[in-house]
Amino acid sequence: MSDSLSVDTVLVPVDGSDESVTAVDYAVTIAARYDASVHVVYVVGEEVVRGIDAGRVSKEAVADEAEAFADRALELAAEASVPANNSTAFGFSPTRKTRHPGSVVLDTAEEIDADFIVVPRERATGETGDVLEKAAEYVLLYASQPVLSV
Repeated sequence: MSDSLSVDTVLVPVDGSDESVTAVDYAVTIAARYDASVHVVYVVGEEVVRGIDAGRVSKEAVADEAEAFADRALELAAEASVPANNSTAFGFSPTRKTRHPGSVVLDTAEEIDADFIVVPRERATGETGDVLEKAAEYVLLYASQPVLSV
């Protein structure tokens, strides 16, 4: 059986939520299947970015949280013998109207030449606050790569 899909890099945007952990699991599984690598991008949300700009939120604390989550994701990849790396991006800009979580995911996909994207979807409970809830539909609509929403 041959695969018509060629995957070298799987992008998984995360925001620290439980849904992000699930997305990482799927991304690692797909990468293992295609002998690909995983790139984890931690997307910092609007409230946090505004808090940093206003001095209410420590950049260091945000960096520590992003690093801790990325370390967890990289460990999951290592357990499956999947090469992985990570980055962090602000999913909001007070000066650029077009910068939002969905555009950040697609920009990152372009920058790293991702062949596949696994994105967390909205919670069934309808709770708000998770950064990537807003990105899933946008990514599904505009990505040029195959997308799995989990």
